[in-house]
Amino acid sequence: MRTVDVAARAAKRTALMDAAARCFAERGYSATRTADICSGAGMSSGNLFHYFPTKHAVLLALVERDGEQTGETMTDLAQADDPLAGLLSLLDEICVLAGDPVYSGLALEISAVAHRDEEVAARFKANDLTFRRGLATLVERAGRAGQLSTDLTPEHAATWLAALVDGMFARVAADPDFDPPAQAPILRRIVTELLAGGAV
Repeated sequence: MRTVDVAARAAKRTALMDAAARCFAERGYSATRTADICSGAGMSSGNLFHYFPTKHAVLLALVERDGEQTGETMTDLAQADDPLAGLLSLLDEICVLAGDPVYSGLALEISAVAHRDEEVAARFKANDLTFRRGLATLVERAGRAGQLSTDLTPEHAATWLAALVDGMFARVAADPDFDPPAQAPILRRIVTELLAGGAV
């Protein structure tokens, strides 16, 4: 297969995934038809099956993509010269994502499906573990750098940081007026007071 064909196929696959993300976020996974996804990607009905065997496969691909992006982000941050600044920057980025209706809607929908679907649950949990391990690494490095003043273990701190993030996404669903990017300074304050005695 020629390189141009591979690139074109990859682009169409990505377009279908992006369209599926919008549909799942807006309509829910169960209510979304494969024809809806194709229409959202600007393709004729049935095109999805040239790239994914089922709608479920598209959802799994979205979970995998999120996991890959999370892994890349946490790997990059693990090398940050200033681990506490890296952690706070990550929280700022997450606030922006939480303010994106498609990203936040998809995240909540995946979480809901994971309660009923073992395969989605396994990949969802793997992504969560990657995220928490990355947070723990940042907390541990910041502690060794003298940036923190907490008796929490890195693992416990990471668990509660993840819980704060999860709660923010739930708040978006419960309160349409909640604006995560605008709340980023408050989240920074909560985290620094919890882990660094409010020193930052």
